[in-house]
Amino acid sequence: MTIPKEKLLRAYRQMKTIREFEERAHAEIMNGQIPGFTHLYTGQEANAVGVCEHLDELDTIISTHRGHGHCIAKGADVIGMMKELFGSSEGLCKGKGGSMHVADIEKGILGANGIVAGGPPISVGSALAAKIRDNGRVAVSFSGDGSVNQGTCFEAMNLAVVLKVPAIFVIENNYYSEHTNISYAVGCDDLKARTEAFGFPVFMADGCDFFSVYEAAGKAIEHARAGNGPAGLFAEQGRFHGHFVGDPQYYRAEGELDDLRENSDCLKVFRGRVTTDGEVSHEELDAIDADVLALIDDAVAAAKAAPRPTAEQVVEDVYVNYGNA
Repeated sequence: MTIPKEKLLRAYRQMKTIREFEERAHAEIMNGQIPGFTHLYTGQEANAVGVCEHLDELDTIISTHRGHGHCIAKGADVIGMMKELFGSSEGLCKGKGGSMHVADIEKGILGANGIVAGGPPISVGSALAAKIRDNGRVAVSFSGDGSVNQGTCFEAMNLAVVLKVPAIFVIENNYYSEHTNISYAVGCDDLKARTEAFGFPVFMADGCDFFSVYEAAGKAIEHARAGNGPAGLFAEQGRFHGHFVGDPQYYRAEGELDDLRENSDCLKVFRGRVTTDGEVSHEELDAIDADVLALIDDAVAAAKAAPRPTAEQVVEDVYVNYGNA
């Protein structure tokens, strides 16, 4: 698999941006600057970027409660997203979506979703629209391992096969559905086989390795884009934070988080591979690191200075007004 250098640099920038966005969001939540529940994507960056590098703005994605990474990978404005988390009226959703419902329709981001497995049925609808319009687009739903036991996920997968729509079901197994390990929550040892039983191909990826995800996602998306119906992608990689910011994580084994950060960091794996192969230098990646850190600093400063919604804006953008349609 050959990936052009400019694409490698872009992929690293995207993963690094997600990492620093999440780590800074964590710090701002802990010091009381960002309100509400937030679920961080740190550690799983290769999944979002490995998939979204195959998509353009006309393809759609729908995310989960852990959605910042997917949105950034799909092209959401980082400063607009930070403003959204801070509750500013200048945020991507004017401060009304917040962390769990951030969206950007113009970028093909149909929204994050606070409901486990709430995304796959919506994604099938988007895929059906693409099929009817015959525009070559695909619709991707990101879900966690907890979604694969939800009826909505099963129904969406079955309907996608029946309608033969270009839907890609990306299942990110980070090993915990909230606080419950997958080994306890799932009665089947082979989730790939269980999913393939619906009648579409499923590809496996190492979520710690961008190249593994990129390759598997490419096969799934190519299958769907060619008019062959839906496809699935399972990627395994643990999250570096708890289910939500503030989660004490008593369900973790001793040393588990330290091991993840030391031995299963997709940024380290990426750096090691591209610099060893001589495709990219450490200096080039260091320059990206500096750019990203500056961007996140700017995003936080802008978010803290941005206006908050006024009382009059509370009732705006709640319902669609068809009066002038």
